[in-house]
Amino acid sequence: MLDTTTPFSTLIRTATEQQHNEAEHSTFMRDMLGGQLGVEAFYRYTAQLWFVYAALEKHSAALASDPVAGPFVRPELERLQSLETDLAHLGGENWRDGLTALPSTAAYAARIDECAQTWPAGYVVHHYTRYLGDLSGGQVIRGTAEKLWGLPKKGDGVRFYVFDEISNPAAFKREYRESLDRLPVAGPEVERVLDEARHAFTLNTDLFRALGAEFAA
Repeated sequence: MLDTTTPFSTLIRTATEQQHNEAEHSTFMRDMLGGQLGVEAFYRYTAQLWFVYAALEKHSAALASDPVAGPFVRPELERLQSLETDLAHLGGENWRDGLTALPSTAAYAARIDECAQTWPAGYVVHHYTRYLGDLSGGQVIRGTAEKLWGLPKKGDGVRFYVFDEISNPAAFKREYRESLDRLPVAGPEVERVLDEARHAFTLNTDLFRALGAEFAA
């Protein structure tokens, strides 16, 4: 039975621990961050993120006034422009010409689209798994990428991981989790939302598996 006295931010964190761990310890990420793959793998990964964040952010304006999703739509989180700067640096000015989504990436983006249009609470958990991950573990990726491939510190190539408009990430994450605790869901909807959070991590893991198949160390 679901414990309704536990803050929702705690419920969602504990409910996704297994899926989070699987995504974090994927073979692709281990090999890439361990220096066993070249910068082209990092570029391909960054290109896949473009599709995911395009799906997240193209709905921002429509959801900004939504009572469920609206509190999470924050302009200081937006990553798409930074991703495009990074892709231009890593892939050259014609980077869009070769931009292709892996089937797993397309499925991930399609699910975000579906939630954004039909189920704001589902959109929120995809928002949570992506952006809070960027603010946390994403910083490890940034630092490693800078060292491995000589990318400028917090510069072009890794701007996706740099949140210039968030001066205190710890405070921001705390406020974000407090918003999660106020998410207006109850009853069976709570477990449905938690299932979607697990699904979000699984979709991310599927993307890593596909990249791992493409870039074997």
